[in-house]
Amino acid sequence: MNARNVLLIVSDEHNHRMLGCAGHPIVRTPNLDTLAERGTRFARAWTPSPICVPARASLATGREVHEIGTWDSAQPYDGTVRGWAHDSADAGHHAVSIGKLHYRGGDDHGFTEELLPMHVVGGSGWVLGLDRRGPLHYPEAAELAADVGVGPTRYTRYDERVVARAEQWLDEHGGGDRPWILQVCLVAPHYPLSAPADFVEPYLADPRVAELEIPAVAETHPAVADMKASFAYHEYFDDEQIRRARAAYFGLVTMHDQHVGRLLAALDRTGRRDRTVVIATSDHGEMAGNRGLWCKSYLYHDSVGVPMVVAGPDVEAGRVEQTPTSLTDVAATIREVVGVEQDPISTTRSLVELAGAADPDRVVLSQYHDGGSTTGSFAIQTGRWTYVEHVGHPPQLFDRDTDPDELDDLAAHADHQNVVALLARLLRTRVDPEAADAAAFAAQAELIERLGGYEGLEHHTRFNHTPVPE
Repeated sequence: MNARNVLLIVSDEHNHRMLGCAGHPIVRTPNLDTLAERGTRFARAWTPSPICVPARASLATGREVHEIGTWDSAQPYDGTVRGWAHDSADAGHHAVSIGKLHYRGGDDHGFTEELLPMHVVGGSGWVLGLDRRGPLHYPEAAELAADVGVGPTRYTRYDERVVARAEQWLDEHGGGDRPWILQVCLVAPHYPLSAPADFVEPYLADPRVAELEIPAVAETHPAVADMKASFAYHEYFDDEQIRRARAAYFGLVTMHDQHVGRLLAALDRTGRRDRTVVIATSDHGEMAGNRGLWCKSYLYHDSVGVPMVVAGPDVEAGRVEQTPTSLTDVAATIREVVGVEQDPISTTRSLVELAGAADPDRVVLSQYHDGGSTTGSFAIQTGRWTYVEHVGHPPQLFDRDTDPDELDDLAAHADHQNVVALLARLLRTRVDPEAADAAAFAAQAELIERLGGYEGLEHHTRFNHTPVPE
């Protein structure tokens, strides 16, 4: 690979379809669109888990959630499992993170520098989600719905600080002799759904903004229905609130795109663009009202799918690749750049290699063990299929060639039982669902006991959003 550096730009809660280059008719993302023209956009990129803390641990290490035991929002990455930052620093690179990490603060995560890091609250994060005894009506749903509006928030101000610090770092170090890996993690378009007026008001003026990509449907699968009952945003989003929420979300996406443009301009000032792999992605997706659902946590494509654009030397320009990819592949990409050999049993691959792979039958895994779920849920995508197992419940099967919105569950159809059986076996080549589910519940039970039992959880969870660093 003809590269020495990596610029990794990570958004938060960014729906994979909310890009101009992905064909969205409203959302404006000119800088990400230009990056896609310079490189390859992966149309089938997934997160290892559709919630921040587990996804970011897998991003850091290239390992799946069940392999490292970062099951939920209360068990963050602590650096014990070696990640790409450790490898990069040991290889002599600057290994720098600027912005949101959502790791456990105070630990060594392998970076040579952590600048403006946002970590989980109190070292344990959102512990209310540890209570998985049944559907819970989380108070955060009403609070987050009430936050929808127009105007800056502490998160949008934090993103501005992060971008400015990243520009400064690139101006000072990006053109030097020492190679570097720079990760810039921004919060947008994560809730609260509010952004400065210049970004939101153009969308509020567009009558199409409230048109859902997938209309609301009844969720009949019991595991999904439990999740919807817990994250009851739909109870607070009438038609007007849907319009305002989507306008704010789109505004946050466009604000993030502007920040991407500033980072790419700073890279150009270093004179090292032709020696740098640029990766733009997100930790997970967002339902954004589709199916009548909001937030993440579901194993539908709007939640597990993420934008992923890769550009740089040896990456084909203007390509849209259908090979399934995962955030875990970012680690393989960085390790290739810094010259670290891959574990021979690893299922991860370099995104530079995958950009020309044309391997649509590759298997990619996602899983969920956090708040709102009464059982472990596991999904794979391969070829035309998305297959989901919820331990103790019937599976789900979707044909994404004929049903990209995942509205027709084929799992119970008599003529698809061979497909179900095949995909169940493929899933078990990656994870034992029953064993992983039991391990997650056991780890959570131990943590609940340390926190004072179920009665003590509420005491630990009275925050709406993770505070930003001073």
